[in-house]
Amino acid sequence: MSSDLSAFSIFVIAVVVLAVILLFMGVKTVPQGMEYTIERFGRYVRTLRPGLNLIVPFVDRVGSELNMMETVLDVPSQEVITRDNAVVKVDGVVFSQILDAAKAAYEVRDIERATLNLTMTNIRTVMGSMDLDELLSQRDQINHRLLTVVDDATAPWGIKVTRIEIKDISPPTDLVASMAGQMKAERDKRATILVAEGERQAEILRAEGEKQGAILSAEGRREAAYRDAEAREREAEAEAKATAMVSEAIAHGNVNAVNYVVAQRYIDALGKFADSPNQKTFFLPVDAAGVIGAIGGIAEIARDSMAETAQARATPGRRPPETN
Repeated sequence: MSSDLSAFSIFVIAVVVLAVILLFMGVKTVPQGMEYTIERFGRYVRTLRPGLNLIVPFVDRVGSELNMMETVLDVPSQEVITRDNAVVKVDGVVFSQILDAAKAAYEVRDIERATLNLTMTNIRTVMGSMDLDELLSQRDQINHRLLTVVDDATAPWGIKVTRIEIKDISPPTDLVASMAGQMKAERDKRATILVAEGERQAEILRAEGEKQGAILSAEGRREAAYRDAEAREREAEAEAKATAMVSEAIAHGNVNAVNYVVAQRYIDALGKFADSPNQKTFFLPVDAAGVIGAIGGIAEIARDSMAETAQARATPGRRPPETN
C-alpha cells in the first residue's frame, strides 16, 4: 500500500512540474517598444504585442524579436563625384522605424545593413546629378530627394524612413582654397559696387541740391528784378508828374520853372561827373551866379505855390493847386 502511494505521489509531482513548465513555456511577456513574431512549425502565424501573451508550448515559438522604436543609423563617409567632376566626401544619418514586424522579419535579411546600403547608393545617385555649388547650397533639397527615394524603396520591408540628413560635405583642400578666393573676389566686387552706388547717390543728391539752389537763386533774382522794375516804375511816374507840373508852369510863362529844370539838370550832371571812378580830381569853371539864380527860382516857385495854397484855403469853393 505504501509503495502504491509513493508511485502515485511521484506521478502527481511529475504532473505538477510538467504543468508549471508548460505554463512558463506558454506565457510570453513582451516589453514596451518590442514585438515578437510567432512561428508554428516554422510558419509565421501572428505577432505578439507588448504585454502578457499566451502561445502553445512545443508548437509555437518566437521567430524574431523586433525593436519598434525609431532607430538612428550612421551613414559612413564615402566619396561622391559631382556632375562637374568634383570629388567630395559625404556622410550622414538615417532615422527609420519598423511599422510592420512581419514584413521586417521575413521580407529582408539584416534590415539595418540593407537600409544603410540603399541609402549610400542613393546618396551617390542624387549628389552625382548635381554641381558642386548646388551640392553645398541645397542640402534641404538633397535630404528631401533622398528621403523620398529611400522611403519608397523600404516600404515593402515594413520600414518607415522618417529623416535622412547629410552631416558633412568635404571638398578637396585645393578646391576649398579656390572657393575661398572666389568668395573673396565676389565680396570685393560687391563692396566696389556698393561704394560706386554710394558715390552715385551722393552725386545725385549734390546735383539735386545745386539745382534747388539755382532755382531759389533765380527766383530771388526774379523777385529782386521785379522789385527794381516796380521801383523804377514808381520813380518814372513821380518824374513824369514832376515834369508835367514844370511843363505846365513853363506853359504859363513862369521863368522860375525854367530855371528849376536847368538847375536840376546842371546839378545832376555835376554829381555824375564827380562820382565817376576814373576822375579823382577835376577843375571846372562853375557859374556860381547862375546856379544861385536857379536856386532862387526854385525858392520863388515854392513861395508862389504856398501863397496860392493859402489863398485857395481862404477862398471857399476854390481848390488849392497841386504840388509835387
